[in-house]
Amino acid sequence: MGQQEKVATSLAGAVGEEISASLAPVDAELERRYPGDPGTRQPVHTVYVPGDAYAADTVRSWGDRALAALDEHAPDAASLAAVLGLADDLAEPVYARVRAKLEREPIEDLRIDFEDGYGGRTDAEEDEAAARAARLTAEAYKRGTAAPYTGIRMKCMEAPVRARGIRTLDVFLSGLVEAGGLPDGLVLTLPKVTYPEQVTAMVRLLEAFEKARGLEAGRIGFEIQIETSQSILAADGTATVARLIQAAEGRATGLHYGTFDYSACLGVSAAHQASDHPAADHAKAVMQVAAAGTGVRVSDGSTNVLPVGPTPKVHDAWRLHYGLTRRALARAYYQGWDMHPGHLPTRYAAVFAFYREGFEQAAARLARYANRTGGDVMDEPATAKALSGYLLRGLDCGALDIGEVARLTGLTRADLESFSAPRRGDLTASAQ
Repeated sequence: MGQQEKVATSLAGAVGEEISASLAPVDAELERRYPGDPGTRQPVHTVYVPGDAYAADTVRSWGDRALAALDEHAPDAASLAAVLGLADDLAEPVYARVRAKLEREPIEDLRIDFEDGYGGRTDAEEDEAAARAARLTAEAYKRGTAAPYTGIRMKCMEAPVRARGIRTLDVFLSGLVEAGGLPDGLVLTLPKVTYPEQVTAMVRLLEAFEKARGLEAGRIGFEIQIETSQSILAADGTATVARLIQAAEGRATGLHYGTFDYSACLGVSAAHQASDHPAADHAKAVMQVAAAGTGVRVSDGSTNVLPVGPTPKVHDAWRLHYGLTRRALARAYYQGWDMHPGHLPTRYAAVFAFYREGFEQAAARLARYANRTGGDVMDEPATAKALSGYLLRGLDCGALDIGEVARLTGLTRADLESFSAPRRGDLTASAQ
């Protein structure tokens, strides 16, 4: 036994108690504003379909059309790998999983569009389309054929279309309630937000609906679409997007970047409007920092280059979409928009390749961390959180199977979830 060290202190216990008391408001503020990721599944994409084009078979139709595109333009793993530059060891597992995904769950998040994709219609036409959307959505959830997440994009809170947007939302939500209740996967999107007051107006609107229908307060959340320069930088030089999150009073679930509206707002010419333009990178970086720790997730935008026409043209569009998706994933934008069934093969190919190519290394690092064994990388709790989050996202989308994850990590899904969502104090304490 070595000599026991003498422990000396100088501060009275009251000092720490006073400091803790003085920081109590800050502790509460941190808990309120930065609760962390909700720990729920985040879809890898959002598919937009016009309100008048939405049908009972939309999800299955998109999957069938995507499979037909694969059959015509990349009928086997080798041909798709050649187009996208997939490594040999990834070609077969990625291709097989893409086909299985398109057969089982082609769309993860479906947005029925009553804004730009729908256009101007008479009030009677939009009322009818909104009521029909509610009926079809309710029926799909009852049959088990709905996308995991489904909802509408209403018109914005700007004066010319405000009343119409409010009415469409009311018709849609009321139709769902009348058909049996709001589904767990309900998602609403508020577009073209420029001022926090517009977000506050959405909050008040949802509060009124919940009260009118006897729903639990706070039941309905919504996404905020970032499509204007004012939503990133306010006239006083502050980051508006942070204020938008605050104005949502806990109801904001996501920030969705609108590639083309935002680019046009900045004067970017049509030929250069893309999600990898420097202006887009700046906007999404501001969104990402503002949302970090709040539980609000960030989504990338879309490409308007559609994979249609002869095979060489389709392959060019696929390479573009695949590259943009992989670029977004590397920048921690785990969701994006898909505008055409032909985008689904490359969406899932990019997502599955991203998770499968880094799977073994991530699993090994997390296993070493969990077992406190050595390695050539010294990981901290924050890195363990990122590693487990990576594996969970791979599991949620179908890129990985729980069996192979458990085999390489020795961890259950519950174990992964405990690593991916530690409380703030747990991270700090375990790093000391």
